Amino acid sequence: MSSSEQLFARAKQLIPGGVNSPVRAFRSVGGAPFFVKAARGATLVTADDRELIDFVCTWGPAIHGHNHPAIREAIAAALDRGTSFGTPNPLEVEMAELIVKFVPSIQKVRMCNSGTEATMSAIRLARGFTRRDKIIKFSGCYHGHSDSLLIKAGSGALTHGHPDSAGVPASFARETIVLPFNDRAALDAAFAANPGEIAGVILEPYCGNVGFIMPDAGYLAYLRAITAKHGTVLIFDEVMTGFRIAKGGVQERDHITPDLTCLGKIIGGGLPVGAFGGRADIMDQLAPLGPVYQAGTLSGNPLAMAAGIAALKLLETEDPYARLDALGRRLRDAVLGACQAKGLPVQVPQCGSMFSIFFTPTPVRDYATALTGNKELFNRFFHACLDRGVYLAPSAYEAGFLSTAHDGVAIERACGIMMDAISSL
Repeated sequence: MSSSEQLFARAKQLIPGGVNSPVRAFRSVGGAPFFVKAARGATLVTADDRELIDFVCTWGPAIHGHNHPAIREAIAAALDRGTSFGTPNPLEVEMAELIVKFVPSIQKVRMCNSGTEATMSAIRLARGFTRRDKIIKFSGCYHGHSDSLLIKAGSGALTHGHPDSAGVPASFARETIVLPFNDRAALDAAFAANPGEIAGVILEPYCGNVGFIMPDAGYLAYLRAITAKHGTVLIFDEVMTGFRIAKGGVQERDHITPDLTCLGKIIGGGLPVGAFGGRADIMDQLAPLGPVYQAGTLSGNPLAMAAGIAALKLLETEDPYARLDALGRRLRDAVLGACQAKGLPVQVPQCGSMFSIFFTPTPVRDYATALTGNKELFNRFFHACLDRGVYLAPSAYEAGFLSTAHDGVAIERACGIMMDAISSL
């Protein structure tokens, strides 16, 4: 029995399903998960000493690759001063300054501990600000596991075939209106049916939790216009796309200004973190200034702030976005070429360092078309890649990520492996 198999057997006795996040369990793709004991650059090192080229990148944060020396050094310096203070600390202020500098829509920002906390708090803030109850979300978009948002969710909920979760009261679900992504008529109908009742619209502006899906041309601008018309708070969940699609996220790239933005992943440099921010008049409704309560013992933790500041400063000095897009196009073209040679229908949506692979002839633009992908073929492809030394997300419905560390040998080797895996299908 391998080391990973032994660890998984032990874990299943103590941890539900043997994992601390459901998609890690490999239930969707079959087989048992491997355990990782170290990571560096574009590579994971398993408990069995296998080296894998990693396109999960800890589900998005590792835009500079794993264990980057500048981030490691920043954590070490912060650790020397202490792990948690329970008071304001100077790094919180520096992080806030960087976020406000980078993200066009954010005038004020509040740190928290996860993307789930960020989206949950943004929804509460939108409701408190507007004094309305209903929210709109989109099928397949995952915004964490808070009750109001775990309705027709993506990510692990979709992967395991249960888009809705047990334990979410029906009364909560009734306040959440779920619409298809990229459908303007559905938006019009929802606002017409609920006049003066919709507090907020929350979405991933580029979807990453039902696979990677781009908005239709003009769709985000339409969302901005209709929410402004109805006095509804527009919330961009840029936990994945923030600082990854561009320094200022999708809103910088597409020139859209949401009212609130949720952030996470990259701003923690690999440590747990979240943030939400936006218009000052909305953010000032938060306690201690306003009536909307939100708090966290470890919010603004100095280790997470140090790691995140180092990650953001690297983005500022290196400006890697053109290089990351070139890597993404290289991977996309390799998969498209191999599938064409094999006669397999495939869609490979890609922008910058995010991508997905859907084995379908149907262009993917929403939850329904994502589900047309051949899941069994993806599972075979996943294992063929893993056997050859490339790790993709263990689900047909998750985005893939690249890092600056994939440049050069790593991307060429990975493309060769993926092309060989496709030829074996």
